Amino acid sequence: MLPNAGWTFLSNHAHVLICLAQTPDHRMRDLAQRIGITERAVQRIVADLQDGGFLTVTRDGRRNHYEINDQLPLRHPVEAHRHIRDLIALGS
Repeated sequence: MLPNAGWTFLSNHAHVLICLAQTPDHRMRDLAQRIGITERAVQRIVADLQDGGFLTVTRDGRRNHYEINDQLPLRHPVEAHRHIRDLIALGS
């Protein structure tokens, strides 16, 4: 993140999705550190994404594996003509 930026163009929900697309077995602790939010905030975001059908969580031993449904449209009317895969492409 740029020093003294104060704000970003993408939400923390978008940051979580982009990070999980890059590393589908990230630990919540690692996501929180990378994004710069609390682990509890990551847990709430993952729950939101699951509830919205954007993310499926599968337990793999002691770790979770995350699968993103990249076919769904973005949620806001301004960008609803785009899909999750378009958002994820920003992170690659």
